[in-house]
Amino acid sequence: MSDAATILPISRPAPTCLRALILGERIDTRGLERQDSLGTAPLMLRLAEGGAAVLFRYGVVVLLDATEEGENALLARIEPLVVDPLGSRDTDEARITVSRDAEEQVDASGAVVLKEASVPRLQLVAEMLARSLILSHYEARVRQIFDRIEPLAGSLRARGRVGAHGRELLRQIGDVLLMQHKMVGRVETRETPELLWDHPDLERLYLRLAEEYELRERDRALDRKLDVIWRTVETFLGLVQNRSSIRVEWYILGLIVAELALSFYPILLAR
Repeated sequence: MSDAATILPISRPAPTCLRALILGERIDTRGLERQDSLGTAPLMLRLAEGGAAVLFRYGVVVLLDATEEGENALLARIEPLVVDPLGSRDTDEARITVSRDAEEQVDASGAVVLKEASVPRLQLVAEMLARSLILSHYEARVRQIFDRIEPLAGSLRARGRVGAHGRELLRQIGDVLLMQHKMVGRVETRETPELLWDHPDLERLYLRLAEEYELRERDRALDRKLDVIWRTVETFLGLVQNRSSIRVEWYILGLIVAELALSFYPILLAR
């Protein structure tokens, strides 16, 4: 595999910019792996206009020193491959400096210091940035779910009943299940990057980046919040179903009374 320093102008000490974007729920990268590929797992592509891009199947693209022209060309190229594109794109950035004598870490200014600008190192930094961005995206979605649940809790406290239909609560449960599925099945924020299987020497850099972006702590916090949401919505749904059951029982009782009244009416009329 060729060294990225030969294709990207980042062998100089000046910082290099990495920019991550969320395009949609998923990117179908099949077929792209044979086109201008610099590396796989994660997929890294050379851009004709200069720079490179790393693509992740969970909908994130990380651009490395890409020009505006190159970014627009790449986005237009992969637009048909984006599943459920987002209306607004969340972004995050990181800077890289290359110093052969320095220790690989995140320095006080927030820049990632690398000994060399090799493809595996750039892939690893891009993956950590992409994971951080997708976690930020999920954190924002969890806040939205909490905002939708809060009025239900307020209604329960004020009036002793849930002012929502069961269908709405089922949608909340669906949101939680879908988010858990994406986190576990696609992003795998807790898992060691596949890149380290072939490059175990990068494990220390991985651990430092994971600590810098607080990936494991944020992932656990999201799990706890999703669990709270799940149990809360499940409780609300149980209350709604219980209220519906009581209403049905009253309807049945009313029908029985009506039937008895109709049965006794002829007898009373005859008397």
